[in-house]
Amino acid sequence: MRQHDERTLMKVRYTKQALNDLARLRQFIAEHNPRAAQAIASQLLHAVERLKPFPLLGIKVASSPNPQTMRDMFVKNYTLRYLIGSSEIIILRIWHDKERERSTILHDE
Repeated sequence: MRQHDERTLMKVRYTKQALNDLARLRQFIAEHNPRAAQAIASQLLHAVERLKPFPLLGIKVASSPNPQTMRDMFVKNYTLRYLIGSSEIIILRIWHDKERERSTILHDE
């Protein structure tokens, strides 16, 4: 893994699972509070933007085969799991703390 500094902006790619997670979470929250759904979606997307110059912000996932590259970022009660590549960050899954930890196995990728 190469060194990253403020001048290096990583590209971001979402897995299908992560996009489905984001849509599912937003829909669930919107059923009760549409404004809150928009707010949390914005907060999660803003957190992803913060990763572009600082991909090491998240906490290493100790149970990962390679904890250096798989990380969790916490946004309020949500976990955003991502993988750091040589030139991109791959958003793997997004879940609420009340949900069980989501599988990070990549299917159809």
